[in-house]
Amino acid sequence: MVIITETKKFQAFYTKSTPIVDYMIGKLSLKKSDRIFEPCGGDGVFVESILSENYEAYIDICEINSLSVTILNQKFSNYPNVTIRESDTLLDVELVFSRRYEKIIANPPYGAWQDYEKRKTLKKLYPDLYVKESYVLFLYRCIELLKEDGILTFIVPDTFLNLHSHNGIRKHILTQTQILELVLFPSGFFPNVNFGYANLAIITLRKKNNVSDCYNNSFNVFYNFSTVEQLTNLNESNINQCVLSQKDILENSDSAFFVTENMDVLQAINKSRLRIEDIANCVTGFYSGDDKQFLHAIDANTKNSKKYKGVIPEMICCDYKNRTDILDGIDGKQCFIPIVKGGNIRYLKPEIWFMNWSKEAVQHYKTNKKARFQNSKYYFKYGIGVPMISASNITASLIENKLFDQSIVGIFPKDEKFIHYLLAFFNSSTCNKLIRTINPSANNPANYIKKIPLRIPDEQTLKQITIMTRNIVSQVKKLGYYDKEEESKIQNMIQELYGF
Repeated sequence: MVIITETKKFQAFYTKSTPIVDYMIGKLSLKKSDRIFEPCGGDGVFVESILSENYEAYIDICEINSLSVTILNQKFSNYPNVTIRESDTLLDVELVFSRRYEKIIANPPYGAWQDYEKRKTLKKLYPDLYVKESYVLFLYRCIELLKEDGILTFIVPDTFLNLHSHNGIRKHILTQTQILELVLFPSGFFPNVNFGYANLAIITLRKKNNVSDCYNNSFNVFYNFSTVEQLTNLNESNINQCVLSQKDILENSDSAFFVTENMDVLQAINKSRLRIEDIANCVTGFYSGDDKQFLHAIDANTKNSKKYKGVIPEMICCDYKNRTDILDGIDGKQCFIPIVKGGNIRYLKPEIWFMNWSKEAVQHYKTNKKARFQNSKYYFKYGIGVPMISASNITASLIENKLFDQSIVGIFPKDEKFIHYLLAFFNSSTCNKLIRTINPSANNPANYIKKIPLRIPDEQTLKQITIMTRNIVSQVKKLGYYDKEEESKIQNMIQELYGF
């Protein structure tokens, strides 16, 4: 039996930021004749703001949470022009949805729990959408409830811009509406609320039934906000701005929104004939199912090792690379092997984590439901590891025929001559600009890394970068640090190759 709290169930994060509310109300261009819809009324902050401008506005509110409905009824009982309905916007097909609206505004639930039966129903109603993400369903549903030329403004996580699973909603937006404006800002602009999302977006759009009107539309994107108050003045000099074309977005891979002012970056992403996946296999690594039991640290000083046991040096296997049957496990006491984990360390990680690789342990990994013995043909191969979650900059380190865990994307070139070039590339600012445009979040899943455009230098330059990168790796092994000037020279060569 699964017990879900009300907060988890509805994921109702109320809009308590005055600049955000004012911005969104302003984008509606309210008229007295408007019929307005709020699909998830919450505590009524949007409705209050609308009524303060036009107390005669006709407003329909839907709200699934009975406690919130009680609050809404108390607030708006004296407004005969405000109708409140306790229902689920995503499923309600009765009277309220026989209407179409001139204006719709909402801060819909993000990641709200859907029980399995409801999920099946939603999948039938919205077959092209990722039904586990509630805000996407609200966005789709409300676009369908707009009149021709009706305006919608929503505050939502920015994940709809790039995630593979949201391809369906992107195509619906791009072919059924004209985007009027898009602003991107940190979720920290919401006071005292932890969303689980790094960044949010406010999207404002106009319903258009003519597809060519949608294709030919361009719109402004504003980003790099430092304070929420900047929403009241988008012309401030430190706010970044770019113009995107809906036709161009539709032609992007997965119809993803690539937000950047750098046209060279866009050209590389959209026009490149070669990508990482063309020359390398990109796979996610291993998980034991119970790291507290099977994963050991080199000593107590290892970062984040408080909950883990220390490995006994006499139990470390030194010849595991020479074993042809290594995927079956190791007999005897010397059964611990090094594993490459996450962490933003460039070029080469120290051997500080060890996994129990006894025959009994490996049998557990292969049969336990929580364990992930995935992509095992790449275990103990020579390749590159990119952390799945990174800081502001992507980093990479060698996987020298070691095991690598699921916090790592293993990159294994089909031709080994590219290993050190790719190692240098994944540690470059050029690569960082590309991956952060393709996927602005701090996550680096394998499917996004595969799509990074790749340019191979001429043989002489390739050889030069390879030699210099090998030197850096050797320095790390011997000294624990490397020559930053040599790294800078490599990065300059990669920048010249790409043009940024």
